[in-house]
Amino acid sequence: MIDFERYWQDCVRQDREALRTWFCPDARISWPSTGEIFTVDEFLLANCAYPGHWTGALLRVTPTPDGAVTECSIASTDGSSRCHVASFFTLRKGKIAALTEYYADDGPPPAWRRELLNT
Repeated sequence: MIDFERYWQDCVRQDREALRTWFCPDARISWPSTGEIFTVDEFLLANCAYPGHWTGALLRVTPTPDGAVTECSIASTDGSSRCHVASFFTLRKGKIAALTEYYADDGPPPAWRRELLNT
């Protein structure tokens, strides 16, 4: 099992060289919500070029037979953006061979659900 706390800190610090060490060279990274599939180099470019400065907290790690699922909270340091991310890791020889991630923006529930809760 890899050290997911360190992995996520490398992500939010946007440390390209540290991040590269976590991946198998042929790893594939998928963001199904936007239909993007990345090579390691493409993922590093997207992660490290993402605008702003970030902080994050690893909330949960759930081992799976071939890797793990993590839940992380990520926020911009200027407070303009917050989200949660669920990440599904497939590991091979202690490195990330595949990664599928789902990002969800934090915010209040929509009005229609607030109305349901107030009845």
